[in-house]
Amino acid sequence: MRRGGLGLGLLAAALILAALGSGTAPRDTVEVATPTAKPLTATPGRAPTAPTDAPATTLPLPPAFPTATTASPHRNLVATVRGESIDVFGAPDAATPVSWTLPNPRASGSEQVFLVIGARTDWLNVMVPVRPNGSTGWIRSADVTLAGHDFSIVVELGAHKLTVFEGDAVWAEEPVGVGVDTTPTPGGRFYTVELFASQKAAYGPYAYGLSGYSEVIYDFGGGDGQFGIHGTSDPSGIGSDVSNGCIRMNNDAITRLAETLPIGVPVEIRA
Repeated sequence: MRRGGLGLGLLAAALILAALGSGTAPRDTVEVATPTAKPLTATPGRAPTAPTDAPATTLPLPPAFPTATTASPHRNLVATVRGESIDVFGAPDAATPVSWTLPNPRASGSEQVFLVIGARTDWLNVMVPVRPNGSTGWIRSADVTLAGHDFSIVVELGAHKLTVFEGDAVWAEEPVGVGVDTTPTPGGRFYTVELFASQKAAYGPYAYGLSGYSEVIYDFGGGDGQFGIHGTSDPSGIGSDVSNGCIRMNNDAITRLAETLPIGVPVEIRA
């Protein structure tokens, strides 16, 4: 059995986040290709390192995510797959057709995780990291381990701002760069599915892969159009429309998130 919580396995292949910087800016392609590179481990509800003080803010933006109905003291529940794959059903009934069978670990080497949005008897209603964006399904609770946390993220595209909440309290607020008009950052509700230490300065020290995909890019650089949140070697693009879909942060900011937030954090992207 895999380690409990949200531990991530060894990296087996490069992760491609499909987004390009406009003009001469670096491509938003995160590659972690050496055998020593690993997806990072983060335990829900517990920071592996002490966070710095959050910036003062009065921004009233608690996210509007559904609350998991499973009994838990935490706002969010994350399900980590136990076996080598998992079946996702269209209804909480094993007699219904399987909608997806997802591998564990993911192609990147990260453990397969789901954000839980509801429950019924021995079943969990979850967000599913597949196309189309916003897909949901049902998994057997016996096929996963559960862990909870209270973090969530809201991205405001027009304001070029990312806000991290811990419960209803603002934990951090940061400026970001987002997609240009022709390759926009998708809006909607997603969650973080993997975290990597980047080996390319263009993407800063860390990169989160999200559960969503570009709505205009389907095949790029060996990837399938998945987008994410990462740092940058060109902070001049922060606060503007600059990428082909990825969300860029200052390196200090993405480092703070990577040192504290678990995998399976809900991310709501607003206009």
